[in-house]
Amino acid sequence: MTNQILINGRDDPKLHFVLVPLMAQGHTIPMIDMARLLASRGVHVSVITTPVNAARIKTVIERVKASLLSIEFVPLPFPCSAVGLPKGCENIDTLPSKDHLQSFLDACALLREPLILHLKEQRLNPSCIISDVWHTWTGDVAQEFRIPRFAFNGFGGFSLLCRHIILTNELHKKTSDEMEVIVMPGFPHHLELLKAQMPGSFGGQGMEKFAEELKADQQRFDGMLVNSFDDLEALYIESFQKAIGKKVWTIGPMSLYNKDVADMAARGNLASIDENHCLRWLDSMKPNSVIYVSFGSIANDCLLIGRILLQM
Repeated sequence: MTNQILINGRDDPKLHFVLVPLMAQGHTIPMIDMARLLASRGVHVSVITTPVNAARIKTVIERVKASLLSIEFVPLPFPCSAVGLPKGCENIDTLPSKDHLQSFLDACALLREPLILHLKEQRLNPSCIISDVWHTWTGDVAQEFRIPRFAFNGFGGFSLLCRHIILTNELHKKTSDEMEVIVMPGFPHHLELLKAQMPGSFGGQGMEKFAEELKADQQRFDGMLVNSFDDLEALYIESFQKAIGKKVWTIGPMSLYNKDVADMAARGNLASIDENHCLRWLDSMKPNSVIYVSFGSIANDCLLIGRILLQM
């Protein structure tokens, strides 16, 4: 009890975790799962969002409220106009093009002062911040309150380690031949990748600077939370932990927190086409004849891949 009081700096023994997800569905959903898991353990959780994003997850928010868990969704005004973004561009999938990604991240960083002000007005002091790994600016917020900050990454250990090695050694810049085989240095076992299989540098204009910010931020955060589990990726998590020199906790899969069918159904993004139409189409197919493949909601080539598959 004493430790909790010291963490909060007040007489309330309840811990207060501040979660700051990146405004992209695949990043937000597991952090809301995390919020529910923490709240079920007696922690008060503040989830930072924006008006447009709060409206998009309205069903999730309503179900969280009905559960009576100690979770507060905090919609901070998003400064689109300050960075030249169209009004309402508050999520990565609403950006006109990937060339606006840096502007979007600049707008996210402008939430620093509003978040500090909001937290200072709360009765319960923040105990720690868990922010998406892209939100490097939350390090300043944590420093303001002298609390720990942990970065959350939705990638698995294998891909995290690969990306770290590729970007650290700039392997993606060492050849222009997309079919050249490159051996991954420092990997826990022999691994070969084609240049075409590598993630490469961050897309969009001006993103090289942000990549450097991410690298520098590894020295600032107090540890990383990964949406994976040791039984699957212990070897890669251990290697990644050694590579970045920070403690890495596997806390996934976060989706397993959802036991209720309605909670599971509410997790995803809003459908871009009529859901009943999809269900009717699926019901019309023969058993075991449909393959479900997900590349994420903002993968660059989803539509192109879909068109090619339809032509096959």
